[in-house]
Amino acid sequence: MEKPSTSKAPVSHAVESAFTKVWGDEHVVALIALKVETSEADNVAAEVAKFVEAEDVFLVTGDTDIFIKVRFPHYEELKEFVLHRLPGVRGIRETKTLLVVTAYKEAGESHAT
Repeated sequence: MEKPSTSKAPVSHAVESAFTKVWGDEHVVALIALKVETSEADNVAAEVAKFVEAEDVFLVTGDTDIFIKVRFPHYEELKEFVLHRLPGVRGIRETKTLLVVTAYKEAGESHAT
């Protein structure tokens, strides 16, 4: 997901409504891929790691610079984080948010399916 502009809504009302119906009252886990200014990578990672909701922060190679694993009690908190709090971190050029549908193994523990 790219940084929101003032001229266009970042998520359509229909998509947001669908997410809220699916994840409305359940906790939501997301992986957020960040593309950052190269010279700011360490600073961005350190700032993002300060967010209490960030369970894991990884500096990685490839098309993405940093991956964050976040967990929220409701979808609305994730939305607020991605649209309003995360953009406040200097050096982030682009974000892409991936919602976790099913965790088969997390923190070293297998989950029953």
